[in-house]
Amino acid sequence: MTFALVLVIAGLLATADQMIKILIYIHLRPDGSITIIDNLLSFVYTENRGAAFGVFQNGTLVFAVLTAALIGVFLYLLLSKKCSGMLFYTAVTFILGGGVGNLIDRIFRGFVIDYISVSFFPPVCNFADYCITIGAVLFIIYAIFLPDKSEKKKLVDDECEEVSDE
Repeated sequence: MTFALVLVIAGLLATADQMIKILIYIHLRPDGSITIIDNLLSFVYTENRGAAFGVFQNGTLVFAVLTAALIGVFLYLLLSKKCSGMLFYTAVTFILGGGVGNLIDRIFRGFVIDYISVSFFPPVCNFADYCITIGAVLFIIYAIFLPDKSEKKKLVDDECEEVSDE
């Protein structure tokens, strides 16, 4: 994936998130809910003034600043080309898409619209939260199991030097 493709797909994810939130806002606000699958999945309108999954309530400004900073960090990593590979690009795409989707809510609404309620996971969340979560898991896998090629090369070179020193 190239930089432009990552931005386009992240933009599409953020747009999808915003479109879903508009529909939820129009059809379920203020106290509505719709059961999608009995005893499993419902859409419930909730105004989240905290972080993902409803933790740390009333921190909208703090989370807006943190989100903007993290978006900046991931854009820097993307532009600097210090990290690469399909897994990295996919992780960043999801993180940027979800981060921008929730940042738009925080800036223009003062809260994030959450609506996805599943019976086995108590917090109500949204599409952007799931994008961020998927991206974060992929990024952790990338960071742990697929270190940068230059690190791999350095590790191999270091091992070769140790062998030749003996």
